[in-house]
Amino acid sequence: MFSLKLVFGVIFPVVFYVLLLFLPAGTVHWWRGWVVVGVVLVMGTATMLAVFSGNEGLLNERYKPPLQKGQPLADKILTLLLVATYFLQLVFIPLDVFRFKLLGGPGLLVSSAGLILFVVGWWLMALSLKQNTFAAPVVKYQEERKQTVIDSGPYAVVRHPMYAGGALLMAGMPLWLESYAGALLAGAPIAVLAARIVIEERLLSSELAGYDAYVRRVRYRLIPLLW
Repeated sequence: MFSLKLVFGVIFPVVFYVLLLFLPAGTVHWWRGWVVVGVVLVMGTATMLAVFSGNEGLLNERYKPPLQKGQPLADKILTLLLVATYFLQLVFIPLDVFRFKLLGGPGLLVSSAGLILFVVGWWLMALSLKQNTFAAPVVKYQEERKQTVIDSGPYAVVRHPMYAGGALLMAGMPLWLESYAGALLAGAPIAVLAARIVIEERLLSSELAGYDAYVRRVRYRLIPLLW
């Protein structure tokens, strides 16, 4: 069963990106889209092997539904909003590239930088998962897993490095796919992530021992020297 979860964890993101990018595009002749799928396959496989294969508890936690017991109502709303806005962004990008062409697309230099942001964002998310065995997909205090404060690795730099990685991924992918409008639309799910940080820190400050001291040690939530 554990092995099947690992395999599914690789296959599902690939299928997800193929469907949401190529169906709206109306064509499979989109080499930049296939590069994204290739990155997802390679990075997803590496994440499963390097992060989850040695941490069944974390994998089981990541497989739990987006709405859970003990999750604040505000986070339930924000979680659904995050899924909806990212879904919308993914569908919009191919529509913009092949039909709308609202703001045009960047040249080779900027689009290549977008691909780098996409890869770095995925890597940062995987690194955060590797470091933090309590990285649940929802905001909650995991008393049954004896949750503790994680303050090493990327968590020594910012308090929410996985969200930082997600923001880089969301901003970089549309640049690589040559959609400035899609990159602007990334502001919606990123704003939802920022709102989730506020909810998450409020809960952890009240429930998780040592979190207030961690906040004082690591000043920045998402972006070093900025916020």
